[in-house]
Amino acid sequence: MIRDTKSSWLSTLRHDVPASLVVFLVAVPLSLGIAMASGAPLAAGLIAAAVGGLVGGALGGSAVQVSGPAAGLSLVVVDLVQTYGWRATCMITLLAGAVQLLLGMFKAARAALAVSPAVIHGMLAGVGVIIALAQLHVVLGGSSQRSAVANLIELPGQIADLHGHKVAVGLLTITVLALWTRLPKQIKVVPAPLAALFAAGMTAWWFNWDVSRVDLSGSITEWAFPVLPQGDWHLVVGAVLLVALLAGCESLLCCVAVDGLHGGRRADLDQELTGQGVANMVSGALGGLPVAGVIVRSTANVQAGARSRWSAMLHGAWVLMFALGFGWAIQLIPLEALAALLMFIGVQMVNLGHIRKVHGHGEVPVYVVTLVAVILLGLAEGVLAGLALAALLALRRLTWVTVLKREDRDGRLHVTISGSLTFLGVPRLTHELRTIPAGSAVDLDLNIDFMDNGAFEAIHSWRLDHERMGGTVDIDELHDEWYTLAASGVRMFPVKSPPKAPDRWWLPWAHRRRAVRPSAPVNDEAECLLTAGAREFHRRTAPLVRPIFTELARKQQPSHLFITCADSRIVPSLITASGPGDLFTVRNIGNLVPRRGSEPHDDSVVAAIEYATQVLGVHTITVCGHSGCGAMAGVLSGGVQAGSLPGLRRWLRHGDHSLARFIDTEGDRLHSGALDVLCRVNVQQQLENLRTYRKVDEQVRAGKLELVGLFFDIGSARVHMVPPLRSSLSVKMADRRVAAGEE
Repeated sequence: MIRDTKSSWLSTLRHDVPASLVVFLVAVPLSLGIAMASGAPLAAGLIAAAVGGLVGGALGGSAVQVSGPAAGLSLVVVDLVQTYGWRATCMITLLAGAVQLLLGMFKAARAALAVSPAVIHGMLAGVGVIIALAQLHVVLGGSSQRSAVANLIELPGQIADLHGHKVAVGLLTITVLALWTRLPKQIKVVPAPLAALFAAGMTAWWFNWDVSRVDLSGSITEWAFPVLPQGDWHLVVGAVLLVALLAGCESLLCCVAVDGLHGGRRADLDQELTGQGVANMVSGALGGLPVAGVIVRSTANVQAGARSRWSAMLHGAWVLMFALGFGWAIQLIPLEALAALLMFIGVQMVNLGHIRKVHGHGEVPVYVVTLVAVILLGLAEGVLAGLALAALLALRRLTWVTVLKREDRDGRLHVTISGSLTFLGVPRLTHELRTIPAGSAVDLDLNIDFMDNGAFEAIHSWRLDHERMGGTVDIDELHDEWYTLAASGVRMFPVKSPPKAPDRWWLPWAHRRRAVRPSAPVNDEAECLLTAGAREFHRRTAPLVRPIFTELARKQQPSHLFITCADSRIVPSLITASGPGDLFTVRNIGNLVPRRGSEPHDDSVVAAIEYATQVLGVHTITVCGHSGCGAMAGVLSGGVQAGSLPGLRRWLRHGDHSLARFIDTEGDRLHSGALDVLCRVNVQQQLENLRTYRKVDEQVRAGKLELVGLFFDIGSARVHMVPPLRSSLSVKMADRRVAAGEE
């Protein structure tokens, strides 16, 4: 226990204390700037930063997230201050914290993640544009207007009436912020906002420029309890919910993003929301801004090496100590420099990376509508507009039906319907189906995950009409049996993806749902199944693999020679997860490789070996046996089980060496697992037989060719490795053959 406590304190001193100092240096200028943009006392930003660190850091669900005043909430706060006054705004913050606390206690945090990220990113971008336009007026020496439109209209007149010193301070601040990221790492240890404000403040002081100054003297200790807002209580409740939800969503999304930046314990979102609620209650009571998790400070915390919540808590302590003991130093900072810092932050809130992400998911309209609505109408209105459009687009995607039609070479029309089939898609569906020529042969693939009664009636009615007019309709449901279940009268519940029997290409014909329609005589069932299978390949698989086979048509370049048994239960491509062009396959009874010069003479296998190794240049020869092999059962019986099959008896003589090795290792007593043991031994023996061919042995010795043994247990569907085991006698015999120059 003592050792663990000592280790924890050492880790805090080594990692969390330095990280807290870095975050503190980032937080002070940002907190002052956000308070200025919010129309609140500048001290309110420092109070929120201190409370966010001390309370939010201690009670939150993330070990490394840092909370404090957020730029995304400044637009709400400035409107509340202008409407209700500052002390009433603090009460709204306190009540919003209570709402967050209740939501966290009722485990509602996950619901916030249901908000489309495009809405959040668009909202932040809109807020960034508003902040940048408002603070641009301050940088130019004037004052910001009440709305973004007014700021934009007044901008030409503001540019015409420049104030030299104030503009110079703003330009100097922006220049330092823009160039700081390109400096060496040793210099970038100092956060860019701190460096920019320091440079602007010292330059203005040195040259005695006429600029406005920040003054915090006595403001931290001048405290009065918040008062209830006066006005329509419906609007007050709406304001409380708006602050609670926006601050909560921003904190939780930041929490999720920060989880991807470190390898420690994942955050508890409900605890995080509870901690944010308590922090907002304390911040509102003390006269601070609303608190939320902030991505800039949290990222800086992780990058600085923070390991625990001590970093966030200590950063809050440093902010509090600075505000109480060194508030006089802040009066060196020009207000125009803070405005320039805010303008720079506002521009950065229009993140091109976010635009690329939403563009990849087709959500740019949601982003743009939210951004424009926030700028023109307001924050709440913009968010609601974005949410409404996101819901409409989601509904459109859920109900969008895609109908693709193409004619096969045999004259059949292949139609694929994809999407979720609901009554909303029926007009488009019926329009597309009515364009199909009457009397045609149609293969209809339903690639859907839902079908309601309206969509079923549309398809079923069209099918009956089409067949009545002499056409044929062959329906194949690629995923779920919505149509089949509805046509059979089975009651379906309105949920997606009902339980279904599997229907995959690798299943035996007898296990598939879709019945084969006989097009051949009854006594020619195999031909019928093969013909139907080829037709299904042409319809479903050929279009997908045609580019691969077009490339393979020019040249084959397999990497493996695969020698396995002719047993129908062994599917090489399935058990090796290989595709066209990967395996050069040889199949025979018992996966045997006749030794060089053995009797009866057979060149079929050695011809494939020579072609694979000397022409195709394969890198691996694999011999794959399997459990319960009938050929090995015949070898084990001394050829008795071959019965009156002379060709099979002669062929199984190539397995005599496997039987001899089996007897040498297992003895002549048979046991229940003797057959599978012989199957494994046979794989090892065939690997030895391969090396009786000089070219193969030379390539193996040179490291150009690898011999691999596999054993497929049919009952458990598992593939096992079988190591090659060569006796010293066979090695010497092979060496002698190589020395004698035998082929």
